[in-house]
Amino acid sequence: MRRMIGTAAVLMSAMLALAACGGGGGGGGNPLDTTSAAPSGTASAAGGKAVIGSFDFDESVLLASIYAQALEAKGVQVEEKPRIGSREAVYDQVKSGGLTIVPEYNGNLLAFIDLKNTASTTDEVNAALKEKLPAELEVLDSSPAEDKDSLSVTKDTQTKQSLNTMEDLAKVSKNMVVGGPPEFKKRWEARFKEVYGIEFKQWEPKGPATADALKDGSIQVGNVFTTDPKMLANNLVPLQDTKNIFPAQNVTPLLFKAGANDAIRTTLNAISAKLSTQSLLDMMQKISVNKDEPATVAKEWLTSNGLA
Repeated sequence: MRRMIGTAAVLMSAMLALAACGGGGGGGGNPLDTTSAAPSGTASAAGGKAVIGSFDFDESVLLASIYAQALEAKGVQVEEKPRIGSREAVYDQVKSGGLTIVPEYNGNLLAFIDLKNTASTTDEVNAALKEKLPAELEVLDSSPAEDKDSLSVTKDTQTKQSLNTMEDLAKVSKNMVVGGPPEFKKRWEARFKEVYGIEFKQWEPKGPATADALKDGSIQVGNVFTTDPKMLANNLVPLQDTKNIFPAQNVTPLLFKAGANDAIRTTLNAISAKLSTQSLLDMMQKISVNKDEPATVAKEWLTSNGLA
């Protein structure tokens, strides 16, 4: 605020000075930061908005749309920021307040914060998250719905190589090309070697095309999520993770604490209570196979569960 200098009375000058101090610059250079106008913890009630982000894959977009439509039904002002990118791109935006809510997967979130953490069950993972998350962030109730990472192969590869477990894979992995999200190698290469002795011939960034790359043979092993409809359509087999390198992956809302209020927390917890792995599979089938829009599928699920 431009400081005004004049001949006003001393009292008026003091009042103007106080007003100038309260104006605040804000912004912080974050293009997604929409929370600065609202008092801490009352974003929607004070006229701000809940900014909901998602990762760059269909299931995350679906979950974000479920959150957004449910909150709008409760009178919360919402802005969606779909397909931002990987966790590396999204996490800092939540921490800074540029995003208010992201549908997360508790195990992968913990691995991102503390890769060497050995928590594996839902309760263990959530306890570790509450200890490790920075003060700006919080996780709400985890849903029973779980979408786990896997190292998967085609049924044909499984038969030819006698592969059932990740220990089996370690015996032949040096002759295989593995594919997954662009960040997959950075996150998991060292852990695969440390825990299972798995080393691959080559790593290929395939992203959403990983399941199809397995089918066409351009890779032999792929990081495919267990709720991906192409797991069944492409005749893929997830290898057993006997040492639990991939922890529990329950769908769990991650919040910028100061940007949320009780209405937001209550609504998202109600969603988590009703979201199951089977319902997630069914919804993803509609998106992947029927080519339905995520927002349409989200609306149908919310309506059928009395949440919108």
